[in-house]
Amino acid sequence: MTAASATPSAPNRPICILGLGLIGGSLMRALQIDGHRVFGYNRSAETVDAAIASGHDASTDLVSTLERAAVDDALLVLATPVTTIDELLTEVVAHAPNCLLTDVISVKRAVADAVARHAPGVRYVGGHPMAGTSRSGWSATDPDLFRDAMWMVSTEDGTDANDWSAVASLARAVGALVVPAAPDAHDRAVAAISHLPHLTAAATAAVGAGESELALRLAAGSFRDGTRVAATAPGLQRAMLEANRIALLNVLSETIDRLLAARDELRDNGTVEILVDNGHRSRLAYEAIAGSEPVPITGVTVGEPGWAQQLRRQAHQARVWLG
Repeated sequence: MTAASATPSAPNRPICILGLGLIGGSLMRALQIDGHRVFGYNRSAETVDAAIASGHDASTDLVSTLERAAVDDALLVLATPVTTIDELLTEVVAHAPNCLLTDVISVKRAVADAVARHAPGVRYVGGHPMAGTSRSGWSATDPDLFRDAMWMVSTEDGTDANDWSAVASLARAVGALVVPAAPDAHDRAVAAISHLPHLTAAATAAVGAGESELALRLAAGSFRDGTRVAATAPGLQRAMLEANRIALLNVLSETIDRLLAARDELRDNGTVEILVDNGHRSRLAYEAIAGSEPVPITGVTVGEPGWAQQLRRQAHQARVWLG
């Protein structure tokens, strides 16, 4: 198989990560193991002390970290909740305006719009690794978190090819598979397969706990698996879900419609056949894709005319970029 080719990123470019929680901290650990020069910032002294104690280069001084990134021409990675990025972008413009910027935030249109408002001159290519756990903070970090995970890299017609390749190479360096997509398409997809499950998990957890302590004592696999993400810190969940509210509203409305139809069928005809059958078929379709070997994007050279559109088209066929 021949993967899509691309202009490689500078192999010695340092990487500066702003935010060292689960995702940012795991990225720092993975990159350092892979031999990259990586340093970072976190506002929590406790987090920074833990990172330093683990042998990593971290600081609570945002300005000095950004000034260092500017001198080193580092790739900047925003790894904080979406609610915090306006202030960070202002500091990026003030202290490292020429650095290439990416992020690992779970919504893309909101971040792209924030960059356009606060840092219109900064080169930006969005990213989102589909990896995580219900835990948070440095203690939850795992250098293998991204291994074989899907990492969406924003791919619009006006994206600079070299900048895109640098961000895609970052994802590949930690073992992720790159999925090129437009920000709006990404947000619609994650609303359905990531953000909606947070709400349904919350509803299931609330109904189960509200039934009785006996119900919680009897709870087993279906309750445990179906409510896992409800254990995520509420503030982190709200920041993610509310930033994608338009796409989430659409899939939430569809879910409510399906549940109402199932309720009516159960009440009137004593069956939930339609919803259960549809769900079963859909789960099998997911397992068929998730359980198969990744199919690479082929025949595309990043930078050639129409490259972004070609990447998006193949990604919509469930292909991934392995360049």
